[in-house]
Amino acid sequence: MIHTTLALVPLLVPCGDRITGATFATRSEVIAEHGMVATSIPLATSSALEILRAGGSAVDAAIAANAVQALLEPTGCGPGGDLFAIVWDPKTKKLHGLNASGRSPASLTLAELQKRGLKQIPSHGPLPVSVPGCVDGWTTLHARFGKLSLEQVLAPAIRYAQEGAPITELVAYYWARSVPTLGRYENFKTTFTIDGRAPVKGELWRNPGLARTLAAIAKGGSDAFYRGDIARTIASYMKRNGGYLAYEDLAEHKSDWVDPVSVNYRGYDVWELPPNGQGIAALQMLNVLETFDLRAMGFGSAEYVHTFVEAKKLAFEDRARFYADPAFSELPVKGLLSKAYAAERAKLIGGRAAQRVAAGNPALERGDTIYLSTADSTGMMVSLIQSNYRGMGSGMTPDGLGFCLQDRGEMFDLNPDRPNTYAPKKRPFHTIIPAFVTKDGEPFLSFGVMGGATQPQGHVQILVNVIDFGMNFQEAGDAPRILHEGSSEPTGELMSDGGKVSLESGLSPDVARELVKRGHKVGTNVGDFGGYQAIHWDKVHRVFVGASESRKDGHAAGY
Repeated sequence: MIHTTLALVPLLVPCGDRITGATFATRSEVIAEHGMVATSIPLATSSALEILRAGGSAVDAAIAANAVQALLEPTGCGPGGDLFAIVWDPKTKKLHGLNASGRSPASLTLAELQKRGLKQIPSHGPLPVSVPGCVDGWTTLHARFGKLSLEQVLAPAIRYAQEGAPITELVAYYWARSVPTLGRYENFKTTFTIDGRAPVKGELWRNPGLARTLAAIAKGGSDAFYRGDIARTIASYMKRNGGYLAYEDLAEHKSDWVDPVSVNYRGYDVWELPPNGQGIAALQMLNVLETFDLRAMGFGSAEYVHTFVEAKKLAFEDRARFYADPAFSELPVKGLLSKAYAAERAKLIGGRAAQRVAAGNPALERGDTIYLSTADSTGMMVSLIQSNYRGMGSGMTPDGLGFCLQDRGEMFDLNPDRPNTYAPKKRPFHTIIPAFVTKDGEPFLSFGVMGGATQPQGHVQILVNVIDFGMNFQEAGDAPRILHEGSSEPTGELMSDGGKVSLESGLSPDVARELVKRGHKVGTNVGDFGGYQAIHWDKVHRVFVGASESRKDGHAAGY
């Protein structure tokens, strides 16, 4: 049961005074009966609502929102990236997971990468490009759960791409940071700049190439993207620029329906997708934390922050060791998620900071992403996440298509004989993870927190805020966050420095002081605390409750 009072320690709260709710809340939750959308771009939210009002399903609305974000938030998503989703189907009363991540090129081998003397795959350029899975993710979801035609679903994004739409504040900031790095690659400046610069806040942005690409998808579906002129254009561009992604890689791509996996946390079933993503790290953390009385510690206390960070270290050590494409190695998912295993791991948490943490691949800590959630009048709910990786992606921008290809292949390990070691036609380890919560077999919460290695840490904090500390869904996202970053080397060897704990402003300096006494390295961070969206189904009042990330540009809205 959710507690109705907040267990808090003194916080520094730099926000306006509200007469209701927690002092750190930025706004109230959004409540509506018939449908709800939560995204990080206001025009994506309104476009998805337009689709819901026209009779579209929650899946239709999610695709429509994602397509608009491909235009207006290319700093985090687009047709050149990958996608994962969890869908609650009210007809079958089941959750369905979709892994729409792409695989590495068939012609690029580990031997070739090693011959180049690489310790890790480069972050940009042709080598980190893997097959973009987003579009097949859209069409696979639509084929199973869509109600409107793809032409109707993609119409808002196509219209905005042709006519122009204004760029929001945070997107403008990240876009400007990407241009100096990616502008050296062929077609990037032509596609993504105005006279060589990024669009500024409020400036209308048009992308006729993306409009044409979306129109082709609307008419021809997945085949138009992976087996037609678009695929040939991508392949030709990659070959011209020293890449390995070929037409055959695109033509062979398919998404996979997968069964979500879960743990029960204090009576709530928390669902994530199995690897190649990192979702089970959140489940492992919850299992460990369930052995502690977090409510008694109090939100924001040094004892809570310490316990959270130590649980994270344990889960992320397993993440570095085990998580990878299950088609290439046997993963002990059942064992990793067992309560008995968690109980043994929890015994390793003492009063001081553990200094031994998993290094993994440095790329595992980074990423820029969009997360959105939708719900419709039938009760269908969608938890969807989509990303280019590293903001706008690799810089590889095929001729006239209006999007950049992802650089997700950077996340492969180049050390031989490890689960995530590079191989042809293999899915890389993935950071992007949608989440869902059910209670007594019914939908409770569709949610996610974008942001690289922040994501499982964010998932856990949201749920602990709600379940242990009694926050509502907006407060759970507004509450100041904790971020632990483990030190890392390209070799993936373990380091012995304990990593760094960043505390978001709002947490007391006394907490930082106590953490240092316990052996933690404490620092600051701006911009890496994630981006949260959520929709809760209130079965008592038969309404949806939406919440949206105050650190991003968007909002939740319903009707």
